[in-house]
Amino acid sequence: MAQKRKTHAEEFKARVAVEAIKGVRTLSELSAAHGVHPTVIAH
Repeated sequence: MAQKRKTHAEEFKARVAVEAIKGVRTLSELSAAHGVHPTVIAH
């Protein structure tokens, strides 16, 4: 059976986006911390 895609709250998306824009951590570090693929953060 196919896995269902995760849906994230708008607050979660905004928090991760702000962290990515600040550049404090790399995409790999952010993805590991938040449990998402780096490509999701980069797009």
